[in-house]
Amino acid sequence: MPDSAPITMLTPDFPFPYSDYLANPAGIGSVPSDLYGTEVAVIGAGVAGLVAALELMKMGLKPVVYEASSIGGRLRGAQIPGAEGPVADLGAMRFPMSSRAFWHYADRLGIETCAFPNPLTDASPSTVVDIAGRQYEGRALEDLPPFFQEVFRAWVDCLEERADFSAMRQAIRDHDLHRVKEIWNELVPRFDDMSFSHYLATSRAFSELPFEYREAFGQIGFGSGGWDVSFPNSILEILRVVYMKCEDDHRRIIGGAETFTRGLWTSSDPSTVHWPTGTTLESLHDGSPLGEVRRLARVPQSPDSEAGAETVAITDANGTTRRYRAVIVTCHKGLLSTRIDTEEGLFDPGTWMAMRRVHYLQSSKTFIAVDRPFWLDVDPTTGKNVMGTTLTDRITRGTYLFDNGPDMQAMICLSYTWCDDSLKWLPLDADERASVALRTLADIYPDVDVAGHVLGRPITVSWEDEPHFMGAFKINLPGHYRYQRRLYAHFVRGGADDPGVFLAGDDVSWTAGWVEGAVTTGINAVWAVMNAFGGKTHPDNPGPGDRFDELAPILLP
Repeated sequence: MPDSAPITMLTPDFPFPYSDYLANPAGIGSVPSDLYGTEVAVIGAGVAGLVAALELMKMGLKPVVYEASSIGGRLRGAQIPGAEGPVADLGAMRFPMSSRAFWHYADRLGIETCAFPNPLTDASPSTVVDIAGRQYEGRALEDLPPFFQEVFRAWVDCLEERADFSAMRQAIRDHDLHRVKEIWNELVPRFDDMSFSHYLATSRAFSELPFEYREAFGQIGFGSGGWDVSFPNSILEILRVVYMKCEDDHRRIIGGAETFTRGLWTSSDPSTVHWPTGTTLESLHDGSPLGEVRRLARVPQSPDSEAGAETVAITDANGTTRRYRAVIVTCHKGLLSTRIDTEEGLFDPGTWMAMRRVHYLQSSKTFIAVDRPFWLDVDPTTGKNVMGTTLTDRITRGTYLFDNGPDMQAMICLSYTWCDDSLKWLPLDADERASVALRTLADIYPDVDVAGHVLGRPITVSWEDEPHFMGAFKINLPGHYRYQRRLYAHFVRGGADDPGVFLAGDDVSWTAGWVEGAVTTGINAVWAVMNAFGGKTHPDNPGPGDRFDELAPILLP
């Protein structure tokens, strides 16, 4: 392939080409026709659960979806009270073009998108970097002082010097699966116990520069914003992100991200077998999924139990217990130790250890609606926009501007924060958060009356405080690679964790926080159910389980 071939999320740990698998006209597999209509439970109606349920339905099985809150999971949107502007995406709000398995479904659903206004991109009217009490403005990196360009060059150099950045990018472009693995399998043992911060500090590129360079990189980053919140995390997590362009070329879903999950719930597919034409997940569930799961347990089996008997029992919030041959668990795995009374024997001790060690990031957002995109006004003195996408070392950290058209109501994400920065907001309600954020913006833009444009009431979320989540998303700490591998490989272990419970969701994926991980692990779980039911993939289109031994993540001693 030429150098211009696109970068995709060909995950180096398991570089299975999911987008090719999904696009193959042979389909992703089938089950014996005598099993058509067999119920398979899916716990969680987020992206992983809905993708899995949709593909199970297309195979002729009957997915039974349980959801404790609302359809969509962390693709949750909300209209700002008292306003008619764009939907506030409280969870996922930017989708990389490299996320090709996700776009396989989004394109089929006809999802409309536009460029996401990340800092220093054409989609952002301008970017203001506010650091150490000084402001710098520009539309691109080249507009900022040389210091910031030197920081960027140090970042590029430190990736090249130890992480084979160019070689990995080329292997991904070429879809050279075995070269991808060759490079990555050398890096994992070397960097498993290394944090992002330590990687930067020990690189030649940054160690030869004053500390202020690393400090500035942490504050503003390059791509979607600052990186310092990830400094304690494993450098392996960061390398995956940059190899696969997760931080670049983002799109925003018009109408809100939950448009995607609503589409999965309500759409039919002409390739569906067994079910009548036009069948949807919504119609299979008479409009609504079943409620919150309260207990997950093994069904006792007697010596004379029939092969293929129901082996897992689920009790919902109404006290109703149903039995299934297979269950796909997509909710945050920490919930299996807290809100869901889960029988210990459903998983081996190693899997339990891995699920209990999952590290979830905290994340908060606060949105307001405004009467119009006033930030496009031009300051007559400077000739520049009066306000821009803002990256700051102050408590708001990231402020994003969403235009809905000239003179139309618009929206501001006043503050988008992670980890310790997110926890600082936790005691404050929506009005208090908005007040603090507006006061902070007034310090950065003393000549702009941001508050005078506000409509309605603010809306906010802290994912660490949401009752059916453990935080925003998984991201591994140093030394967590072995745990992650156990979770990811669970779908191919067959009877090791008898009976028929399969893990999916972005917290068992290698792509922390990106919707691609939810999509691909949902597909893995579908393959696992199909395999357990005696089904198979087409010879011309082997699935992730069929190629697992060939492409499996490296095993650390």
